[in-house]
Formats: sequence, structure tokens, C-alpha cells
Amino acid sequence: MGPLVLSAMLWACLPGLSRAQTSPLFSAQPASALGVSALLGGSTQVVTTEQVRSELLVHAPQGLQAGQTFWLGLQIEHQPHWHTYWQNPGDSGLPTRLQWQLPEGLQAGDIVWPLPKKIPIGTLANYGYEGRLLLVVPVTVSADFKFPAYSQLPLKLQAEWLVCRQECIPQEGRFTLNLASSAPQTTQAALFAAAQKLSPQLLPQQQQAGNWITGGQTRVSEDGKQLSLSVHGLPTSWRGQTLSAFPVTANVVHNAAVQGKDWTQSWQGAVWSAKIPVSDERSDSPQVMRWVIAVGPESAPKAPALEVETPVQGSWPALAQAAPAEISPALAKALADNALAQAKPLAQGGDSTALSLSLAILGALLGGLLLNLMPCVFPVLAIKLLGFAQPGTSQAQHRAAGAAYTAGVVLSFMLLGGLMLGLRAAGEQLGWGFQLQSPPVVAGLALLFTLLGLNLAGVFEFGQMLPSRLASMQSRHPTVNAGLSGVLAVAVASPCTAPFMGASLGLAIALPAWQALTVFAAMGVGMALPYLAASSWPGIARALPRPGVWMVVFRQAMAFPMFATVIWLLWVLGQQTGIDGASGLLALLLTVAWLVWALGLSGRTRWVMSAMALGTLIWVGNSWLPLALREAPESTLTSNSNDTSPSQAAAPTSGWQAWSQAAQQAQLDAGRAVFVDFTAAWCVTCQYNKKTTLADARVLADFQARQVVLMRADWTRRDPAITQALTAMGRSGVPVYALHAPGQPLVLLSELPSVAEVQAALQKLAPAK
Repeated sequence: MGPLVLSAMLWACLPGLSRAQTSPLFSAQPASALGVSALLGGSTQVVTTEQVRSELLVHAPQGLQAGQTFWLGLQIEHQPHWHTYWQNPGDSGLPTRLQWQLPEGLQAGDIVWPLPKKIPIGTLANYGYEGRLLLVVPVTVSADFKFPAYSQLPLKLQAEWLVCRQECIPQEGRFTLNLASSAPQTTQAALFAAAQKLSPQLLPQQQQAGNWITGGQTRVSEDGKQLSLSVHGLPTSWRGQTLSAFPVTANVVHNAAVQGKDWTQSWQGAVWSAKIPVSDERSDSPQVMRWVIAVGPESAPKAPALEVETPVQGSWPALAQAAPAEISPALAKALADNALAQAKPLAQGGDSTALSLSLAILGALLGGLLLNLMPCVFPVLAIKLLGFAQPGTSQAQHRAAGAAYTAGVVLSFMLLGGLMLGLRAAGEQLGWGFQLQSPPVVAGLALLFTLLGLNLAGVFEFGQMLPSRLASMQSRHPTVNAGLSGVLAVAVASPCTAPFMGASLGLAIALPAWQALTVFAAMGVGMALPYLAASSWPGIARALPRPGVWMVVFRQAMAFPMFATVIWLLWVLGQQTGIDGASGLLALLLTVAWLVWALGLSGRTRWVMSAMALGTLIWVGNSWLPLALREAPESTLTSNSNDTSPSQAAAPTSGWQAWSQAAQQAQLDAGRAVFVDFTAAWCVTCQYNKKTTLADARVLADFQARQVVLMRADWTRRDPAITQALTAMGRSGVPVYALHAPGQPLVLLSELPSVAEVQAALQKLAPAK
């Protein structure tokens, strides 16, 4: 078979790993279970959904003149009972985000946020807006700006907002406003003037002789559970009235505290004071707190409002262990509860660290053993076992081959694990199977399996194409050949995750390097164990049939699993690069097959056909393939994606939606349970589960009966948000099946969940309302 040459080709592909792609704040797909279109295609000045009407407005009383400032604004009109969010959204939600594309010479500033209101939702509270809202942004015109002489001036905006009632829908709109001239624009003056009145004005910090004139301070209580806010210099007309205080600084106060009950206020002459509770889930220890203060209740504050920046006095208590970035507080709490539940039995056993490492090694050993049943790995093992039937080989040679194969497998696992740990330490967001997220690596594997299949089918032999000295290397160094076969086995097994492996790999990435590499080595030992045992047990060779024609037939039959693997890899590449990448690779494989066939001919025909094939191969490799293997933008793959296409995500027949942290949290905030399938096109185990357990009519009926929202997190291409979510759950590869429910600990299913396991997890959920 010549794995000496083929394995070298495989590892030559590894340096071509692609860089991680970052994801947008919101998915560009509809995210509403109500079937509301959340993405508005094209560019316009007005965008309308069933929940909001948004319009891009301009106010330039002096026109667009060099050195001046004008204002742009996004007006959002909410349907009754719907709301969007302030810059500090509170316990859930996301603030509206504006991304401007302005001509050179125009610079957009930050959003001037209007006075919000508190919106209680059960035991939580948010800050946001209902009715009509205008988000104003100042735009500075540079001193050298010149309006286009013979064309319009395009002002473009991509806006993203989260609109909520009891359910939440991420939406976005693309806006374009074309100005015909630099003349003054004042038709919307009244709207911008009203927005200015709603915008808080800064209350400066002023002291004289150590006494406050305007401004204030925030003091932390000794137990860290309460803030004492004191503000000086408020308007005289406010004295004696009930005020509202909105924290601009997020993740500190208890947002759901009821005004006049959970938090209190008082006037002492011109000084207003408030005692505000600190959140139990505080995730920041700021040295300065910013507040917006206005007259009236929190549910209906009145303009004008003032913004005050207060230094914090006192010491904050130490923060609890922070959750990874992009993980919502609700998910962090569920993870903490789940970790506590898992830690209790370990604590009873004495040294929990040693016990955890022992369990991880055991799980890795069993998982590696089960990897041999994967369809890509089994032919490699079967062909190696076939070598025991070859005549003229002694038991000592069998043992040497077994030891070399084991060494190749173990060292490959440790090298791959070390590379993953090293890249993670350097800041990369990746996990087990990360190399399959690179299109060049997928293409290299497809080429490797094509050559293996052609060789097994008898289309060519290495002895026909290579010099006799190199061709005899395999027979002269069978031990080296066995070791490289182990390398090959690990390469084809890397995208798979067998039972028991998920928790072990998740623990390994959090352990010290030597302990983590021990876990990877145990996985290699488990995978090599069948061949090692067979090579050490003479009865295996005696049990095989005598050499004969059956060996040729068996070898040729093993070519078909290799070709089937090539088809799968072509499909994976199509998920990553689109149809151009898959067709480009198919052309390359056809040309390679032509070349190896031609090299097996004789005489002048061999050289003519080989030259033609080699020329075609060089042309395909240089002109077409590099462009085709570039990772396609997410938008161009959406219509072809098997997991997250818009039609599939919203189709009533499947019920699956594309996963995002924001969409998941929105469903949990609405009181719905969420089942997340962390998957990838290159993961064989994932595809098997998707076609069996997750497609079972009984499982789907239980999901529907309990109104569980189904989401798929597609890790086919590198996605830092998915990697962070996996890390937070103690996993480093796919598949992972996570069941989230409001107020309940996170439930993680096994890598090969049965119908009974899924149904048992669903039975523990609270009945759907």
C-alpha cells in the first residue's frame, strides 16, 4: 500500500490551516419561531418587519459643510408590547448596534442614547424602549471634505437589534440614504429636537473647598451587597420628588430591584441619596459607576435626564469564577450548578484531581478502542490484520510490527494533541478535529484516500512508478511501514469522537500539559490495542484462512470504503467552499487517477500519456484549485448548508434553527427549553446521530410536545463562538448534545445518544405551558 509515501503527503497538508472566521453579532437568518422575516435584503431608507418599522433619517441644519457636524438617526417604531434595548440592556437582551459605511471625510460618533424605561419580565428586569424611538448619531465633516460634483452622496447603515415581547427575535436591516446636494436638511428637525430633549445631559463633577457643588459618589457597603449613591447639584425643581436611577455600568446592580421597596431613596436638602442592592451575579468591579437619573417612576421616567459619573469608594468583594466570553449569565449559572452536581461524588472519593485524571484516562482508552469501528479506520485495521496471513513472517516480526503500529498511533495522538494545546495557548479557538476545518487539509485527505483506493483496486503499484531502491523500501523496512500505518489510522480517525471521548477530551484541555498529553496517549493506546493484541497472540495468524485468491479479492474490496470516504470528503469540502471547491477537487482527483494509470503503462505510450496527465495536473493545481479551495463567505454557503440553511432552519418539517448565543438566550428568556446539536459535516458520528436518533419520529414528537426549541451549531468551519460554548461545557470536539432549560442545570447527553436517553432527559423538563 505504501503508507510511507502517502502519510508524508498527508502531513504536508497540515500547515495550510485556515484562519478563524469571526461571526456577526446576529445570525443573518430568520430567528423567529413565528415565521417573521428577520433579515431585510437589499438597501432602502425604510425597513419594516411585523414587530418594528425602522427608518434612516438625517438632520443637517447647516448642510454638509467642511468642519461642521450634522446628525443621522435610526427611528424605530415598535408595535404594541414589543421593545428594543438600551446601551445597558439589563438582565437579558442586547443593545441596538449601528455599523456605518460613510464616504471618506465623514466620521460617525457614538449613539446618543435616549432616556430608557425599566421593563420587568418575571424575576428579571431590562432597560429599553417601547413606542417610537430615535437613536441619534453625530457625524463630523472633515476640513478637506468635498461633496461629489456630479453624483449623490450615499450614507449606508447596517443596523442590528433584538426586539422582544415574551419571545425575542434578532433582526437586522440595511439602509441607504442618498443625498443629492450639500444643502441644509431640516425636514426632520422636530424629531431630532425631541430626541435631544430625551437625551441625558452630563452633570459635571465639581467641588469647592472639599465640598460638592455638582456630581457625586458611589460607596460599596462592607459586605459588598449594597451601593450608596449620593448626588449633588440636581435641579431645584426635582427636590422632594421620586427619582429613577438607571445604571449605565452593566453587570453590577440588581436590576429587578423594585423602586421604593428593594431600593430606597431620600433627600437631605439639595443632596439626593439612594441605597441600591448589588446583583448576586455581579461580574464587574468598576472604579467608576455611570448613572442616568430622571424624575418619575422607573416604568415611566420623564425628561429631562442627567448623566452622572461617580467614583466608587470602598472595596469590592472578590468575583466568582468568571464564565468564558459570550456565555450568558443564565448559561453560566446552569453550568455552575451542573459542575457542582458532578463534583459532589468526586469530593467523597478523596483526591478529586487524581480521580478525575484517572477517569479521563479510562474514558480515553475506551474511546480510542471504539474508534476502530469507524468506517474510515476499520479498513486500515483490516488490511493490517491481513498481513498476518502472509507467508514467511515470523512471530517476532508480528510483534515488531504491532509495537511499531502502536508507537505510530500513540505518537500521532500526542503530536496532534500537543499541536491543539499549543494553538489554544496561543489564543486560537479550536478543538478536536480542528484540522478538518481547513479546506486544504480536507482536499489533502481526499487525495490520500483516492491514491489508497486506486492502489488497493490494483490500478497501480508503487513498484511500477518508483525506482527499484525506493520501491523495495516497504519490504526492507516492514516495521517502519507498520509505524506509518499507525500515523495514517490516526489521521483518518481525527474527525471522529467515540463514546467516552467527549468528557475526556474536554478535561484534557483544562489539565496541565503533561497530564493532557497522558490522556491523548491513552487514547492512542486504546486505538492500537486490537492490532497490538493480535500481533502478540499467535492464535490470530493461525485462525486466518490460508493465503490464496481471497486475499486479492479482499484487498480490492477494501478499495470501496476508501472511495466512499472520498465522496464524504468531497461533501465536506462543498460545505466549506461551495460547489466550486468540490468540483475543483474532483477535477484534481480525476487528473491524479489519470496520471497514476499512465505511469503504469509501458513503452512510448507511458511517457506520452504521463506527460499529458502531468501537464493537466499542473494546470489544474495552479490555475483553478487554489481559488476553489478558498473558504467561501458564510452568505454564499447558506443556500447549500446541510445544517443551517434558512429553509431548513425555519422549515416546519425539520424544526431546526441555526444556533447563536443570542438566539439561545432569547428562547431561554422566553421560558422555552433549548436542545443544541453541536455538529460538523466532517464528523462521521455527528452525521450518523443526525440520521438515526435525532431523526427518530418518537424523539421529534417528544421535542414538539414539550415545545423544545431545536438548534444546530455547525462547526464545519472554525467558529470562535461555538468553540467557546464547547469549552464552557467542558468539551473540545463534536458531537455534543446539550439540553438547556430555564432554571435547571445543563444536561449533556452521550456522544451516541439513544432514543431512550433523549426521552429520559426530556421527561425531566417542566411540562410545557
